[in-house]
Amino acid sequence: MVSRLTNGSQKAQSKLKHPQLLELRELLAAAVECAEAKRHPWSHADTARLIQERFSVTLSPRSIPRVLHRMSDACLHGSGLSVFRNDFFALYKGDACKVVDLLPDNSVDCIVTSPPYYGQRDYQVPGQIGLERHPQEYIDRLMDLFRRVKRLLKPTGSLWVNLGDTYWSGKGRPCGPDKKQRNRRFLRPQDRSGPRPLCAPKQQLLIPHRFAIAMQDDGWIVRNDNVWYKENPTPDPARDRSASAHEYMFHFVQQRRYFYNFDAVAVPSDGDQHVKSPPSVWTLRSKPSFKKHIAVFPESLVRIPVLATLPPGGVILDPFCGSGTALGYAVGLGDGRRAIGIDISESALAEATALMEAIRPVLPDRT
Repeated sequence: MVSRLTNGSQKAQSKLKHPQLLELRELLAAAVECAEAKRHPWSHADTARLIQERFSVTLSPRSIPRVLHRMSDACLHGSGLSVFRNDFFALYKGDACKVVDLLPDNSVDCIVTSPPYYGQRDYQVPGQIGLERHPQEYIDRLMDLFRRVKRLLKPTGSLWVNLGDTYWSGKGRPCGPDKKQRNRRFLRPQDRSGPRPLCAPKQQLLIPHRFAIAMQDDGWIVRNDNVWYKENPTPDPARDRSASAHEYMFHFVQQRRYFYNFDAVAVPSDGDQHVKSPPSVWTLRSKPSFKKHIAVFPESLVRIPVLATLPPGGVILDPFCGSGTALGYAVGLGDGRRAIGIDISESALAEATALMEAIRPVLPDRT
């Protein structure tokens, strides 16, 4: 059965059972870990030799990337996670950490995402990120995910993460109706009492900053802590501090040189040069949304990340895709761009599916 894999063909791939594919992926992961521990570089020839020893299958090292890609694709389909798929989009339902483990190495050019903010929304989904008892637990879960996605991201790729902050309250369950923030009327983690000094009432938690520093400590390079200034923010009821009107869009890379299309995002300059880099403060106005998803960010927020770091023919990943804003914008640009979205919410993926079905990308001109 496995011997039919010799050419890495689609027909041969269909002969593999899902448990066998998972077994092979686990075997490869263990072998790579062993090689790294001994400080030996892992090559396609090593992978071919491992497959030969375990499954008695002879493969050309040149075919390994194609075979591994199809293995991962078959793992995803065999697991029943696939929600929607066409030539440009793939949507998967499930825990982001589990789904990304089934995607192939170095298969993504750009990641643009906005994880659920800490203690801000209850999506009514077991195991959701954002309702951890302590802020550090929330950051630890995000770090676990982004360690996993690093394997998927090409060395020249970029990761963009949009995060907002919150305050510790410690006042107990909110009372009364709130027409503007109806999705926040639940017992949030920060409404409970917590350990000092961090979990002190009225304390701003600085979660975006703590996350960015944790990413630095984990080996990521922080290129920008771009500020999203909201021209029309949700009214802030506080009367003893400034009203919150901004969030962050962090830009992370893995190495000094990476793909960045300066010309696509350059802005006019009054100096010696005609154009210059866009500023790190993005003044954006939120527009009304008719989507049911309760935390939709504006399409304008993903414009610079997508235009600057997703090349033609590239693949964008959003592990918290929600209703699919970033994915739809990227694929809508055309030039063969493709998108992968993951979400734990069935209702959000239903909206994302409707969006993807309506998009007709402009195909690259081959003449």
